[in-house]
Amino acid sequence: LSLKFGDIGNFKGLVIRFLLTTSYYQMSVQNWFSLHRLQLLYNHSIQATFNATRIYAPASYSYHCEHVSSLQRYDALLIPSSANDLSKLWEVTFTDFQIQGFNIQEGQFAYAKDCASLFSPAILMGLVMSLILLLVLAYALHMLIHLKSLDRHYECKASPAYFAEMKDNDMGDEKEPLRSSGNESYELRNQQFCKIYI
Repeated sequence: LSLKFGDIGNFKGLVIRFLLTTSYYQMSVQNWFSLHRLQLLYNHSIQATFNATRIYAPASYSYHCEHVSSLQRYDALLIPSSANDLSKLWEVTFTDFQIQGFNIQEGQFAYAKDCASLFSPAILMGLVMSLILLLVLAYALHMLIHLKSLDRHYECKASPAYFAEMKDNDMGDEKEPLRSSGNESYELRNQQFCKIYI
């Protein structure tokens, strides 16, 4: 596929040639086309050759990309074919690039396969945040599952503090009546308390 600039100013005699290939892949059960190489010709002589990478689409589709370039800041989909080639002296960038080499109908591009990566920075950041939230949730559930119930243990012990004994011969009784003005009252001999362990 050749793109000729004709007699446009300084571009007279410049031709951009796209070498496209098509292959059948059994896994997808369809033909795919790929841009194999890009050549820059000036006055019928090859000035630069670039190998294309990751520029492919199903044969019934077109390929679209915001930038197809030999520059690293645009992800360098075009790579100089050799170190000795004049390609190093050229910088090629196509903006809003779309190409379709086969199965063109009514002179219109078919549905475009875009070059946007499945893992763009925004998507990666979203995945990282989701992973952090998932870890926090898993930790919270782990803590809830392993939270021990409040087991209460009661232990009663005799208090060392007690009231003075009224009679020495009545040690076994816990209470002893006190006689005063006709009313019965009782004095605690041993005071007990309970400790609760939680």
